[in-house]
Amino acid sequence: MSRGPRRLLLAVNPSASFGRNRSIGPAAARRLEAEGYEVTVLRADNFELLRREVQAAFEAGTDGLVVVGGDGMVSLGVNVLAGSQVPMGLVAAGTGNDLARALGLPHDDPEAGVEALVEALRRPPQSIDLGLMQHGELRTWFACVLSAGFDAVVNERANRMTRPRGPSRYTIALLRELATFRPRRYAITIDGVRREQAAMLVSVANTPSLGGGMRIVPHADLADGVLDVFIVHPLSRIGLLGVFPRVFAGEHVDHPAVEFVRARRVRVEADDIIAYADGERVGPLPVEVEVVPGALRVFA
Repeated sequence: MSRGPRRLLLAVNPSASFGRNRSIGPAAARRLEAEGYEVTVLRADNFELLRREVQAAFEAGTDGLVVVGGDGMVSLGVNVLAGSQVPMGLVAAGTGNDLARALGLPHDDPEAGVEALVEALRRPPQSIDLGLMQHGELRTWFACVLSAGFDAVVNERANRMTRPRGPSRYTIALLRELATFRPRRYAITIDGVRREQAAMLVSVANTPSLGGGMRIVPHADLADGVLDVFIVHPLSRIGLLGVFPRVFAGEHVDHPAVEFVRARRVRVEADDIIAYADGERVGPLPVEVEVVPGALRVFA
């Protein structure tokens, strides 16, 4: 449309960041309506109901979908829109907000995120790559990172915890898991080349960070047509504890235990690992991932 998008769906996660940002959805709707957009606000009591509402509204027709929340809402939006020409907007109001970070959008100030969205809607959308996972009979899209090692185990523990109610929950889960974690045996097939090895951590990244700014692949690019496999080779617990603070700052890239491999297709196999993608539970390995260049259009 030459005049840009006019009809917008606004999907709101009322429990985003544990409810601290419940006012942001209504505020975003009011701001967009003041700009002249036709806004349909979508809410539901739980995530699955919301996903169905968004899917039905998308199929009825829209010029754009805006998600308000964290990376779980990003995952919802991505899995509705991937491969379509309908763009996604984002107001980051969750705990991790790693896609917002990668797109250069406000990630710790939802009010600023609303204003950034208004500005982004005035510009043509841009295309970004996505990862497409095959796990069992299911196919799932992700925008940020697939975790399949220590980081996934930490995510699993953090999701079982009820306190604390913010990003520090991930850090506490990490420290608790570190006490007993051992390297796992993996079979990793990268663009058809299979390797068997022990590793502490295996991630497949489309964006630089996960877990609320942990910059595991600082050089990752959302639009370069490849994924970045991040492998941490076996380390002592003290060694792993030494690497992690550097990972937050993206200063681990020259560590001898760290390896990066660019890939278009990756299969990861291991026992007793539950994979996560964009912070959402995928299920037990194995999982196969391929990059789909330009699969999503975004207002950014």
